[in-house]
Amino acid sequence: MLSYEQITDLLDQTGLPFAYHHFSEGESPDPPFLVYLTPGSHNFSADGMVYYRVDQLDIELYTDKKQPEQEAKLEAVLDEAGMFYDKTERFIQSEQLYEVLYEMEV
Repeated sequence: MLSYEQITDLLDQTGLPFAYHHFSEGESPDPPFLVYLTPGSHNFSADGMVYYRVDQLDIELYTDKKQPEQEAKLEAVLDEAGMFYDKTERFIQSEQLYEVLYEMEV
């Protein structure tokens, strides 16, 4: 399981601004930027107890246009750290932003 410090150290390597869960109102940087959160867990149980903790980690890349180079940069950091991830993408009409979501377990 990665600590929050280890996660932020990874995200620092991207050179992009980031925040946990969201940026405060009016403090969101211009895209591209990252948001990360741990929305849940997929713990392993034994004998009715949590035997091994597994947290879900989501890293969201926000851009105002499709930016494969930013995706590649983030993916290189994750790959170097040996992290397995699933990737999805959507366009948020109300924000006029692309969101590329990387979901993984840590």
